[in-house]
Amino acid sequence: MRLTPFQEQITKNTVNRVLGTENRVWLFGSRVNDALRGGDIDLLVETEAILSNRAQTLCRLHGALIYALGERKLDILLKDARTRDAPVFNIAKRTGVML
Repeated sequence: MRLTPFQEQITKNTVNRVLGTENRVWLFGSRVNDALRGGDIDLLVETEAILSNRAQTLCRLHGALIYALGERKLDILLKDARTRDAPVFNIAKRTGVML
């Protein structure tokens, strides 16, 4: 996994702070493979909370993570209690690493 322990902890703490609850966070995509270089940070964030405005929450989460981790490419999938299951979520979980 190509996140430092510090980046991993900052990511989890930031997600929990923005969403206000405990959550599950997976890193997936190229950053899971230690043999590769570069690449954006792909995250799946899953919460049992019901988010009143997922788009707004996603924007707040993205901004907070960029502020905490520094300017970098970051892709976030956000699944709350009302989000229907989709293949992309299952692929992220199956191929990713839970932080």
